[in-house]
Amino acid sequence: MTNAAGFPILSLITWLPLIGCVVIMTVRGDEETVASNARWTALWTSLLVFGLSLVLWFQFDTAEPGFQFQEHVSWLPEFKVGYSMGVDGVSVLFVLLSTVLTPICILSAWEAIHTRVREFMMSFLILETMMVGMFASTDFVLFYMFFEGVLIPMYLIIGVWGGPRRVYAAVKFFLYTLTGSVLMLLALIYMWVQAGTTDFGGLMQTHFSTAAQTWLFLAFFASFAVKVPMWPVHTWLPDAHVEAPTAGSVILAGVLLKMGAYGFLRFSIPMLPQASAYFAPFMFTLSVVAVIYTSLVALAQTDMKKLIAYSSVAHMGVVTIGLFTFNIQGINGGLFQMLSHGVVSAALFLVVGVVYDRIHSREIARYGGLADRMPSYALVFMLFMMASVGLPGTAGFVGEFLVIIGSLQVNFWLALLGGMGMILGAVYMLYLYSRVIFGRITREDLRNILDLSPREWAVFAPLIVLTLWMGIYPSSFTRYFDATVGQMVQQHTAALAQTTKLAGDLH
Repeated sequence: MTNAAGFPILSLITWLPLIGCVVIMTVRGDEETVASNARWTALWTSLLVFGLSLVLWFQFDTAEPGFQFQEHVSWLPEFKVGYSMGVDGVSVLFVLLSTVLTPICILSAWEAIHTRVREFMMSFLILETMMVGMFASTDFVLFYMFFEGVLIPMYLIIGVWGGPRRVYAAVKFFLYTLTGSVLMLLALIYMWVQAGTTDFGGLMQTHFSTAAQTWLFLAFFASFAVKVPMWPVHTWLPDAHVEAPTAGSVILAGVLLKMGAYGFLRFSIPMLPQASAYFAPFMFTLSVVAVIYTSLVALAQTDMKKLIAYSSVAHMGVVTIGLFTFNIQGINGGLFQMLSHGVVSAALFLVVGVVYDRIHSREIARYGGLADRMPSYALVFMLFMMASVGLPGTAGFVGEFLVIIGSLQVNFWLALLGGMGMILGAVYMLYLYSRVIFGRITREDLRNILDLSPREWAVFAPLIVLTLWMGIYPSSFTRYFDATVGQMVQQHTAALAQTTKLAGDLH
Protein backbone atom coordinates (compact mmCIF):
# COMPACT_ATOMS: atom_id res chain seq x y z
CA MET A 1 0.00 0.00 0.00
CA THR A 2 1.43 3.40 -0.99
CA ASN A 3 0.21 6.69 0.42
CA ALA A 4 -2.39 8.42 -1.75
CA ALA A 5 -0.17 11.12 -3.23
CA GLY A 6 2.75 8.76 -3.88
CA PHE A 7 4.82 11.14 -1.73
CA PRO A 8 8.06 9.56 -0.38
CA ILE A 9 7.35 10.61 3.21
CA LEU A 10 9.49 7.84 4.78
CA SER A 11 12.57 8.84 2.77
CA LEU A 12 11.98 12.47 3.74
CA ILE A 13 11.70 11.61 7.46
CA THR A 14 14.82 9.43 7.19
CA TRP A 15 17.15 11.71 5.24
CA LEU A 16 16.03 15.21 6.31
CA PRO A 17 18.29 15.20 9.42
CA LEU A 18 21.31 14.78 7.10
CA ILE A 19 20.28 17.98 5.27
CA GLY A 20 20.30 19.66 8.70
CA CYS A 21 23.88 18.34 9.14
CA VAL A 22 24.94 19.93 5.84
CA VAL A 23 23.44 23.27 6.94
CA ILE A 24 25.29 23.08 10.28
CA MET A 25 28.57 22.33 8.47
CA THR A 26 28.24 25.43 6.29
CA VAL A 27 27.95 27.86 9.23
CA ARG A 28 31.02 30.08 9.70
CA GLY A 29 31.94 32.56 12.41
CA ASP A 30 33.31 32.63 15.95
CA GLU A 31 32.82 29.63 18.25
CA GLU A 32 29.76 31.09 20.03
CA THR A 33 27.96 31.91 16.75
CA VAL A 34 28.67 28.45 15.32
CA ALA A 35 27.44 26.77 18.53
CA SER A 36 24.24 28.82 18.65
CA ASN A 37 23.45 28.21 14.98
CA ALA A 38 24.16 24.49 15.36
CA ARG A 39 21.75 24.21 18.31
CA TRP A 40 18.93 26.07 16.54
CA THR A 41 19.43 24.26 13.21
CA ALA A 42 19.42 20.85 14.92
CA LEU A 43 16.32 21.73 16.96
CA TRP A 44 14.29 23.06 14.01
CA THR A 45 15.35 20.16 11.78
CA SER A 46 14.34 17.58 14.38
CA LEU A 47 11.01 19.37 15.01
CA LEU A 48 10.30 19.38 11.26
CA VAL A 49 11.05 15.63 11.11
CA PHE A 50 8.74 15.11 14.10
CA GLY A 51 6.00 17.05 12.30
CA LEU A 52 6.36 14.80 9.23
CA SER A 53 6.21 11.68 11.43
CA LEU A 54 2.92 12.98 12.88
CA VAL A 55 1.53 13.09 9.31
CA LEU A 56 2.66 9.45 8.95
CA TRP A 57 0.92 8.59 12.24
CA PHE A 58 -2.38 10.28 11.32
CA GLN A 59 -2.52 8.77 7.82
CA PHE A 60 -1.67 5.23 8.96
CA ASP A 61 -4.48 2.71 8.38
CA THR A 62 -4.72 0.66 11.60
CA ALA A 63 -6.89 -2.03 9.97
CA GLU A 64 -4.16 -2.91 7.43
CA PRO A 65 -1.67 -5.51 8.80
CA GLY A 66 0.91 -5.17 6.00
CA PHE A 67 3.46 -2.50 5.12
CA GLN A 68 2.16 0.96 4.20
CA PHE A 69 3.75 4.08 2.61
CA GLN A 70 5.96 1.70 0.65
CA GLU A 71 8.79 2.99 -1.52
CA HIS A 72 10.97 0.84 -3.74
CA VAL A 73 13.93 1.78 -5.94
CA SER A 74 16.08 -0.82 -7.67
CA TRP A 75 19.48 -0.38 -6.04
CA LEU A 76 21.64 -3.47 -6.79
CA PRO A 77 19.41 -5.32 -9.29
CA GLU A 78 22.00 -8.00 -10.13
CA PHE A 79 21.94 -9.02 -6.43
CA LYS A 80 18.17 -8.44 -6.07
CA VAL A 81 18.81 -5.83 -3.37
CA GLY A 82 16.59 -2.77 -3.40
CA TYR A 83 16.11 0.49 -1.53
CA SER A 84 12.79 -0.53 0.08
CA MET A 85 10.98 1.45 2.77
CA GLY A 86 7.66 0.87 4.51
CA VAL A 87 6.06 0.83 7.95
CA ASP A 88 3.58 -1.56 9.51
CA GLY A 89 1.80 -1.53 12.87
CA VAL A 90 4.98 -2.67 14.66
CA SER A 91 7.40 -0.09 13.24
CA VAL A 92 5.28 3.06 12.81
CA LEU A 93 5.23 3.88 16.54
CA PHE A 94 8.99 3.33 16.87
CA VAL A 95 9.60 5.80 14.04
CA LEU A 96 7.47 8.24 16.04
CA LEU A 97 9.35 7.44 19.29
CA SER A 98 12.69 8.19 17.56
CA THR A 99 11.44 11.53 16.19
CA VAL A 100 9.90 12.53 19.56
CA LEU A 101 13.05 11.86 21.60
CA THR A 102 15.55 13.54 19.24
CA PRO A 103 14.35 17.18 19.75
CA ILE A 104 13.98 16.44 23.49
CA CYS A 105 17.63 15.29 23.59
CA ILE A 106 18.80 18.35 21.66
CA LEU A 107 16.91 20.66 24.03
CA SER A 108 18.24 18.83 27.11
CA ALA A 109 21.84 19.29 25.88
CA TRP A 110 21.30 23.01 25.16
CA GLU A 111 23.35 24.22 28.14
CA ALA A 112 25.05 20.97 29.19
CA ILE A 113 27.31 20.66 26.10
CA HIS A 114 29.88 23.48 25.70
CA THR A 115 32.66 21.87 23.66
CA ARG A 116 32.40 20.91 19.98
CA VAL A 117 28.70 21.81 19.97
CA ARG A 118 28.49 21.67 16.17
CA GLU A 119 29.84 18.10 16.04
CA PHE A 120 27.54 17.03 18.90
CA MET A 121 24.41 18.29 17.14
CA MET A 122 25.50 16.70 13.86
CA SER A 123 26.03 13.37 15.64
CA PHE A 124 22.48 13.48 16.94
CA LEU A 125 21.00 14.25 13.53
CA ILE A 126 23.00 11.41 11.93
CA LEU A 127 21.80 9.13 14.76
CA GLU A 128 18.19 10.11 14.01
CA THR A 129 18.62 9.17 10.32
CA MET A 130 20.02 5.77 11.29
CA MET A 131 17.28 5.04 13.84
CA VAL A 132 14.37 6.02 11.58
CA GLY A 133 15.95 4.24 8.60
CA MET A 134 16.32 1.04 10.59
CA PHE A 135 12.64 0.98 11.63
CA ALA A 136 11.44 1.96 8.14
CA SER A 137 13.57 -0.50 6.10
CA THR A 138 11.87 -3.43 4.38
CA ASP A 139 15.05 -4.77 2.77
CA PHE A 140 17.47 -6.78 4.89
CA VAL A 141 20.66 -5.21 3.46
CA LEU A 142 19.28 -1.70 4.04
CA PHE A 143 18.18 -2.69 7.55
CA TYR A 144 21.66 -4.04 8.34
CA MET A 145 23.35 -0.84 7.14
CA PHE A 146 21.15 1.36 9.35
CA PHE A 147 21.33 -1.13 12.26
CA GLU A 148 25.13 -0.97 12.25
CA GLY A 149 25.25 2.72 11.28
CA VAL A 150 23.77 3.63 14.66
CA LEU A 151 27.02 2.49 16.30
CA ILE A 152 29.16 5.28 14.81
CA PRO A 153 27.37 8.43 16.12
CA MET A 154 26.63 6.72 19.45
CA TYR A 155 30.30 5.72 19.81
CA LEU A 156 31.29 9.37 19.22
CA ILE A 157 28.64 10.75 21.62
CA ILE A 158 29.92 8.50 24.44
CA GLY A 159 33.63 8.71 23.54
CA VAL A 160 33.91 12.49 22.98
CA TRP A 161 31.33 14.06 25.34
CA GLY A 162 31.16 11.37 28.03
CA GLY A 163 32.56 11.08 31.56
CA PRO A 164 36.08 10.27 32.82
CA ARG A 165 36.02 6.62 31.58
CA ARG A 166 34.28 7.48 28.32
CA VAL A 167 36.81 5.87 25.96
CA TYR A 168 36.63 2.53 27.82
CA ALA A 169 32.81 2.63 27.80
CA ALA A 170 32.64 3.60 24.11
CA VAL A 171 35.05 0.87 22.99
CA LYS A 172 33.22 -1.74 25.10
CA PHE A 173 29.87 -0.66 23.63
CA PHE A 174 31.29 -0.82 20.09
CA LEU A 175 32.99 -4.21 20.44
CA TYR A 176 30.04 -5.93 22.13
CA THR A 177 27.50 -4.78 19.54
CA LEU A 178 29.75 -5.26 16.50
CA THR A 179 30.82 -8.81 17.44
CA GLY A 180 27.24 -10.09 17.55
CA SER A 181 26.37 -8.31 14.34
CA VAL A 182 29.09 -10.12 12.36
CA LEU A 183 27.18 -13.38 12.97
CA MET A 184 23.96 -11.68 11.85
CA LEU A 185 25.71 -10.68 8.61
CA LEU A 186 26.61 -14.34 7.96
CA ALA A 187 22.96 -15.29 8.62
CA LEU A 188 21.82 -12.57 6.21
CA ILE A 189 24.14 -13.89 3.45
CA TYR A 190 22.86 -17.45 3.95
CA MET A 191 19.19 -16.33 3.81
CA TRP A 192 19.88 -14.24 0.71
CA VAL A 193 21.50 -17.22 -1.07
CA GLN A 194 18.60 -19.51 -0.10
CA ALA A 195 15.75 -17.10 -0.86
CA GLY A 196 17.32 -15.22 -3.77
CA THR A 197 16.11 -11.93 -2.31
CA THR A 198 16.69 -9.66 0.68
CA ASP A 199 13.16 -8.21 0.67
CA PHE A 200 11.21 -8.88 3.90
CA GLY A 201 8.18 -10.17 1.95
CA GLY A 202 10.27 -12.66 -0.01
CA LEU A 203 12.11 -13.88 3.10
CA MET A 204 8.78 -14.36 4.92
CA GLN A 205 7.59 -16.65 2.11
CA THR A 206 10.79 -18.75 2.17
CA HIS A 207 10.77 -21.91 4.28
CA PHE A 208 14.16 -22.66 5.84
CA SER A 209 14.93 -26.20 7.06
CA THR A 210 14.71 -26.88 10.79
CA ALA A 211 18.50 -27.31 11.08
CA ALA A 212 19.11 -24.04 9.18
CA GLN A 213 16.57 -22.22 11.36
CA THR A 214 18.42 -23.32 14.50
CA TRP A 215 21.72 -21.84 13.32
CA LEU A 216 20.07 -18.72 11.90
CA PHE A 217 18.23 -18.13 15.19
CA LEU A 218 21.49 -18.38 17.17
CA ALA A 219 23.22 -15.97 14.76
CA PHE A 220 20.38 -13.45 15.17
CA PHE A 221 20.38 -14.06 18.92
CA ALA A 222 24.08 -13.12 19.13
CA SER A 223 23.29 -9.71 17.62
CA PHE A 224 19.87 -8.89 19.05
CA ALA A 225 20.53 -10.17 22.60
CA VAL A 226 23.46 -7.76 22.97
CA LYS A 227 21.31 -4.85 21.76
CA VAL A 228 18.33 -5.64 24.09
CA PRO A 229 20.56 -6.25 26.23
CA MET A 230 19.79 -9.70 27.67
CA TRP A 231 21.58 -11.27 30.60
CA PRO A 232 24.52 -12.17 30.55
CA VAL A 233 25.60 -9.93 27.61
CA HIS A 234 24.28 -6.78 29.34
CA THR A 235 27.50 -5.65 31.02
CA TRP A 236 28.29 -2.96 28.41
CA LEU A 237 25.08 -1.06 29.23
CA PRO A 238 25.79 0.27 32.78
CA ASP A 239 29.23 1.53 31.67
CA ALA A 240 27.81 3.16 28.53
CA HIS A 241 25.00 4.86 30.48
CA VAL A 242 27.23 6.13 33.30
CA GLU A 243 29.82 7.62 30.94
CA ALA A 244 27.43 8.95 28.26
CA PRO A 245 26.18 12.56 28.47
CA THR A 246 22.54 12.83 29.58
CA ALA A 247 21.23 13.18 26.00
CA GLY A 248 23.22 10.08 24.98
CA SER A 249 21.70 8.04 27.83
CA VAL A 250 18.22 9.21 26.85
CA ILE A 251 18.52 8.00 23.25
CA LEU A 252 20.36 4.83 24.31
CA ALA A 253 17.58 3.82 26.73
CA GLY A 254 14.74 5.29 24.68
CA VAL A 255 15.45 3.86 21.22
CA LEU A 256 18.68 1.84 20.88
CA LEU A 257 17.66 -0.86 23.39
CA LYS A 258 14.44 -1.37 21.39
CA MET A 259 16.41 -2.31 18.26
CA GLY A 260 17.27 -5.78 19.60
CA ALA A 261 13.70 -6.61 20.60
CA TYR A 262 12.47 -5.18 17.27
CA GLY A 263 14.92 -7.51 15.48
CA PHE A 264 13.54 -10.56 17.31
CA LEU A 265 10.00 -9.53 16.35
CA ARG A 266 10.84 -8.67 12.73
CA PHE A 267 13.13 -11.62 11.87
CA SER A 268 13.48 -14.40 14.45
CA ILE A 269 9.80 -14.97 15.30
CA PRO A 270 8.12 -14.65 11.84
CA MET A 271 10.94 -15.99 9.61
CA LEU A 272 12.21 -18.78 11.89
CA PRO A 273 9.03 -20.11 13.58
CA GLN A 274 10.27 -23.62 14.46
CA ALA A 275 13.55 -22.38 15.95
CA SER A 276 11.72 -19.60 17.85
CA ALA A 277 9.35 -22.16 19.41
CA TYR A 278 12.27 -24.49 20.21
CA PHE A 279 14.33 -21.76 21.88
CA ALA A 280 11.39 -20.09 23.69
CA PRO A 281 12.12 -21.85 27.06
CA PHE A 282 15.77 -20.73 26.76
CA MET A 283 14.62 -17.13 26.10
CA PHE A 284 12.21 -17.28 29.06
CA THR A 285 15.00 -18.51 31.36
CA LEU A 286 17.40 -15.72 30.38
CA SER A 287 14.61 -13.13 30.62
CA VAL A 288 13.50 -14.24 34.11
CA VAL A 289 17.12 -14.22 35.33
CA ALA A 290 17.48 -10.70 33.88
CA VAL A 291 14.29 -9.48 35.59
CA ILE A 292 15.21 -10.80 39.06
CA TYR A 293 19.03 -10.62 39.05
CA THR A 294 19.43 -7.13 37.57
CA SER A 295 16.66 -5.79 39.85
CA LEU A 296 18.66 -7.01 42.86
CA VAL A 297 21.85 -5.53 41.38
CA ALA A 298 20.00 -2.20 40.88
CA LEU A 299 19.17 -2.19 44.59
CA ALA A 300 22.89 -2.32 45.45
CA GLN A 301 23.88 0.68 43.30
CA THR A 302 25.18 3.96 44.70
CA ASP A 303 25.14 5.80 41.34
CA MET A 304 21.73 7.03 40.12
CA LYS A 305 22.47 6.37 36.45
CA LYS A 306 23.70 2.84 37.14
CA LEU A 307 20.54 2.05 39.08
CA ILE A 308 18.33 3.18 36.18
CA ALA A 309 20.58 1.34 33.68
CA TYR A 310 20.11 -1.96 35.54
CA SER A 311 16.37 -1.29 35.79
CA SER A 312 16.36 -1.01 31.97
CA VAL A 313 17.79 -4.53 31.66
CA ALA A 314 15.02 -5.81 33.97
CA HIS A 315 12.28 -4.01 32.02
CA MET A 316 13.60 -5.30 28.69
CA GLY A 317 13.56 -8.81 30.21
CA VAL A 318 9.78 -8.39 30.57
CA VAL A 319 9.67 -7.40 26.87
CA THR A 320 11.44 -10.58 25.69
CA ILE A 321 9.14 -12.73 27.86
CA GLY A 322 6.14 -11.12 26.13
CA LEU A 323 7.50 -11.52 22.58
CA PHE A 324 8.23 -15.25 22.96
CA THR A 325 4.81 -16.17 24.37
CA PHE A 326 3.64 -16.15 20.70
CA ASN A 327 0.17 -14.96 21.71
CA ILE A 328 -1.53 -11.64 21.01
CA GLN A 329 -1.60 -10.41 24.64
CA GLY A 330 2.08 -11.24 25.23
CA ILE A 331 3.38 -9.65 22.02
CA ASN A 332 1.11 -6.61 22.40
CA GLY A 333 2.34 -6.29 25.99
CA GLY A 334 5.97 -6.58 24.88
CA LEU A 335 5.48 -3.88 22.24
CA PHE A 336 3.65 -1.57 24.65
CA GLN A 337 6.36 -2.14 27.27
CA MET A 338 9.01 -1.18 24.68
CA LEU A 339 7.19 2.09 23.96
CA SER A 340 6.48 2.94 27.59
CA HIS A 341 10.05 2.09 28.64
CA GLY A 342 11.29 4.30 25.81
CA VAL A 343 9.40 7.24 27.30
CA VAL A 344 9.76 6.54 31.05
CA SER A 345 13.41 5.42 31.10
CA ALA A 346 14.39 8.37 28.88
CA ALA A 347 12.60 10.69 31.33
CA LEU A 348 14.38 9.14 34.34
CA PHE A 349 17.79 9.78 32.76
CA LEU A 350 16.72 13.39 32.14
CA VAL A 351 15.66 13.61 35.81
CA VAL A 352 19.18 12.54 36.86
CA GLY A 353 20.65 15.01 34.35
CA VAL A 354 18.84 17.94 36.00
CA VAL A 355 20.63 17.53 39.35
CA TYR A 356 23.89 16.47 37.70
CA ASP A 357 23.98 19.76 35.76
CA ARG A 358 23.70 21.64 39.07
CA ILE A 359 25.86 19.61 41.49
CA HIS A 360 27.99 17.48 39.09
CA SER A 361 27.45 14.31 41.07
CA ARG A 362 25.30 11.24 40.48
CA GLU A 363 25.96 9.64 43.86
CA ILE A 364 22.69 8.89 45.69
CA ALA A 365 24.31 9.64 49.08
CA ARG A 366 25.26 13.13 47.83
CA TYR A 367 21.60 14.24 47.87
CA GLY A 368 18.63 14.32 50.26
CA GLY A 369 15.89 16.78 51.13
CA LEU A 370 15.43 18.13 47.58
CA ALA A 371 11.64 18.31 48.08
CA ASP A 372 12.17 21.50 50.12
CA ARG A 373 14.23 23.32 47.49
CA MET A 374 12.86 21.73 44.25
CA PRO A 375 9.13 20.92 44.68
CA SER A 376 8.43 20.88 40.91
CA TYR A 377 11.39 18.56 40.34
CA ALA A 378 10.16 16.26 43.14
CA LEU A 379 6.71 16.09 41.51
CA VAL A 380 8.09 15.27 38.02
CA PHE A 381 10.51 12.70 39.49
CA MET A 382 7.62 11.08 41.41
CA LEU A 383 5.49 10.68 38.26
CA PHE A 384 8.24 8.92 36.29
CA MET A 385 9.29 6.84 39.29
CA MET A 386 5.68 5.61 39.68
CA ALA A 387 5.46 4.91 35.92
CA SER A 388 8.68 2.87 36.11
CA VAL A 389 7.22 0.84 38.98
CA GLY A 390 4.09 0.16 36.91
CA LEU A 391 1.45 2.16 38.79
CA PRO A 392 -2.01 1.83 37.13
CA GLY A 393 -2.83 4.98 35.20
CA THR A 394 0.74 5.40 33.97
CA ALA A 395 2.47 4.04 30.85
CA GLY A 396 4.43 1.41 32.79
CA PHE A 397 1.41 -0.59 33.96
CA VAL A 398 -0.30 -1.64 30.71
CA GLY A 399 2.63 -3.42 29.05
CA GLU A 400 3.62 -5.41 32.15
CA PHE A 401 -0.02 -6.35 32.81
CA LEU A 402 -0.48 -7.65 29.23
CA VAL A 403 2.81 -9.58 29.37
CA ILE A 404 1.71 -11.27 32.62
CA ILE A 405 -1.64 -12.24 31.01
CA GLY A 406 0.19 -13.54 27.91
CA SER A 407 2.74 -15.52 29.94
CA LEU A 408 -0.03 -17.05 32.10
CA GLN A 409 -1.22 -18.81 28.93
CA VAL A 410 2.23 -20.38 28.66
CA ASN A 411 3.17 -21.18 32.26
CA PHE A 412 2.04 -19.98 35.71
CA TRP A 413 5.60 -19.84 37.08
CA LEU A 414 6.77 -17.78 34.11
CA ALA A 415 4.06 -15.21 34.86
CA LEU A 416 4.89 -15.21 38.58
CA LEU A 417 8.66 -14.84 38.15
CA GLY A 418 8.26 -12.27 35.33
CA GLY A 419 5.87 -10.28 37.53
CA MET A 420 8.53 -10.18 40.29
CA GLY A 421 10.06 -7.30 38.33
CA MET A 422 7.18 -5.04 39.39
CA ILE A 423 7.71 -5.83 43.09
CA LEU A 424 11.50 -5.49 42.97
CA GLY A 425 11.15 -2.39 40.78
CA ALA A 426 9.03 -0.75 43.47
CA VAL A 427 11.75 -1.51 46.06
CA TYR A 428 14.72 0.02 44.21
CA MET A 429 12.82 3.00 42.73
CA LEU A 430 11.25 3.96 46.07
CA TYR A 431 14.69 3.60 47.67
CA LEU A 432 16.19 5.96 45.08
CA TYR A 433 13.36 8.49 45.37
CA SER A 434 13.28 8.57 49.18
CA ARG A 435 17.07 9.00 49.47
CA VAL A 436 17.22 11.86 46.94
CA ILE A 437 13.98 13.75 47.61
CA PHE A 438 13.11 13.24 51.30
CA GLY A 439 15.05 13.80 54.53
CA ARG A 440 16.92 16.89 55.71
CA ILE A 441 19.36 18.93 53.63
CA THR A 442 22.79 18.36 55.15
CA ARG A 443 25.01 19.86 52.45
CA GLU A 444 25.38 23.60 52.02
CA ASP A 445 25.34 23.66 48.19
CA LEU A 446 21.91 21.93 48.16
CA ARG A 447 20.36 24.86 50.07
CA ASN A 448 20.75 27.13 47.03
CA ILE A 449 19.85 24.59 44.33
CA LEU A 450 17.40 25.92 41.73
CA ASP A 451 14.14 24.26 40.70
CA LEU A 452 13.23 23.35 37.10
CA SER A 453 13.83 26.09 34.53
CA PRO A 454 11.36 26.85 31.68
CA ARG A 455 13.66 24.97 29.25
CA GLU A 456 13.63 21.90 31.51
CA TRP A 457 9.84 22.10 31.77
CA ALA A 458 9.73 22.15 27.94
CA VAL A 459 11.88 18.98 27.93
CA PHE A 460 9.67 17.13 30.44
CA ALA A 461 6.22 18.33 29.28
CA PRO A 462 5.85 15.99 26.23
CA LEU A 463 7.12 13.03 28.26
CA ILE A 464 4.64 13.77 31.08
CA VAL A 465 1.77 13.95 28.56
CA LEU A 466 2.85 10.67 26.89
CA THR A 467 3.27 8.84 30.23
CA LEU A 468 -0.26 9.75 31.36
CA TRP A 469 -1.83 9.34 27.90
CA MET A 470 -0.41 5.83 27.47
CA GLY A 471 -1.56 4.86 30.96
CA ILE A 472 -5.09 6.29 30.76
CA TYR A 473 -5.91 5.57 27.07
CA PRO A 474 -3.66 2.65 26.00
CA SER A 475 -5.92 1.50 23.15
CA SER A 476 -4.97 4.62 21.16
CA PHE A 477 -1.51 2.98 20.88
CA THR A 478 -2.32 -0.75 20.90
CA ARG A 479 -4.73 -0.40 17.96
CA TYR A 480 -1.74 0.45 15.73
CA PHE A 481 -0.15 -2.95 16.20
CA ASP A 482 -3.28 -5.09 16.75
CA ALA A 483 -3.75 -6.07 13.07
CA THR A 484 -0.03 -6.70 12.43
CA VAL A 485 0.44 -8.76 15.62
CA GLY A 486 -2.75 -10.73 14.93
CA GLN A 487 -1.48 -11.68 11.48
CA MET A 488 1.97 -12.53 12.89
CA VAL A 489 0.54 -14.88 15.55
CA GLN A 490 -1.71 -16.53 12.96
CA GLN A 491 1.21 -17.13 10.55
CA HIS A 492 3.43 -18.44 13.37
CA THR A 493 0.74 -20.93 14.52
CA ALA A 494 0.11 -22.05 10.92
CA ALA A 495 3.84 -22.60 10.27
CA LEU A 496 4.21 -24.73 13.42
CA ALA A 497 1.07 -26.73 12.55
CA GLN A 498 2.41 -27.40 9.05
CA THR A 499 5.73 -28.63 10.46
CA THR A 500 3.94 -30.94 12.92
CA LYS A 501 1.81 -32.33 10.06
CA LEU A 502 4.90 -32.97 7.88
CA ALA A 503 6.65 -34.73 10.78
CA GLY A 504 3.52 -36.88 11.31
CA ASP A 505 3.37 -37.80 7.60
CA LEU A 506 7.02 -38.87 7.64
CA HIS A 507 6.41 -41.21 10.56
